[in-house]
Amino acid sequence: MEKAKYIWMDGKFVPWDEAKVHILTHTLHYGNGAIEGTKAYKTVDGRCAIFKLNEHTQRLLNSSKMTLMDVPFSREELNTAQVELLQKNELFDGAYIRPLVYLGYGVMGLYHKDAPVHVSISAWKWGAYLGEEGLKKGVRVKTSSMTRTPNTSGMGKAKAVANYLNSQMAKFEAVEAGYDEALLRDDQGYIAEASGAAFFMVRDGKLITPPSDNTLESITQQTVIDLANDFGIPVERRRITREEVYIADEAFFTGTAAEVTPIREIDARIIGAGSRGPITEKLQSAYFDVVAGKNPDYIQHLTYIN
Repeated sequence: MEKAKYIWMDGKFVPWDEAKVHILTHTLHYGNGAIEGTKAYKTVDGRCAIFKLNEHTQRLLNSSKMTLMDVPFSREELNTAQVELLQKNELFDGAYIRPLVYLGYGVMGLYHKDAPVHVSISAWKWGAYLGEEGLKKGVRVKTSSMTRTPNTSGMGKAKAVANYLNSQMAKFEAVEAGYDEALLRDDQGYIAEASGAAFFMVRDGKLITPPSDNTLESITQQTVIDLANDFGIPVERRRITREEVYIADEAFFTGTAAEVTPIREIDARIIGAGSRGPITEKLQSAYFDVVAGKNPDYIQHLTYIN
């Protein structure tokens, strides 16, 4: 990770190496925290802009509400903090932004009502999550032995830090087996999502992606659906079986970090031609046009920082 100058903590800009918490910070012991992943890009006119800042900040607040944390800052205050953080860190060529709501030091035990709620925002330069080569040639994927945490067992709709132990174990299993990414199923055996991204497949010219009933409500997934609608590509949201995935014409992941990453192989089955398919490439190109400010229909989703 490439260091930046400052991290925003509860309204103050703290030098990167001084941004610390107490060892008895409640979230560190019990896992109740909420995170976001937001990205800024250098746009076609040379300026830098954060993509869908409002939506990401609102999801952070929603996740915090789901997990019973009262955030002491408004959406507008958090939006401003993210813009100012990029400015102070001079991240004008783009950055990944990581807001975090966490419970601090002061209370021990599971009942967290009196634990103080803190907010931090970090930002740094971060390249393609699954690699530049993966964006072009596609990645290899393993269906995980882990089941995506069901809604009956936790706050599955929250982007909560505790939920990512499930993702972490699935990712480790896949990488150690020689793959790039994991694909998780829900507790009914249907495809849910990757360890940190939404899943799409293409069959007979139709774009198919699981419903959000047992996955995180993905902001990037919705953007890609909107782009597909712009192109007149039929979109279907329904349950997907593991077997269907193997015979897909194309498949890809979407996410703030993953962006639009093609899948070339799943469980030793070659997907389509074994490379980035035409519909995937079309949507990938369109997505990068949007975040670069090249598509006027989506310019309202960009928050310029300079």
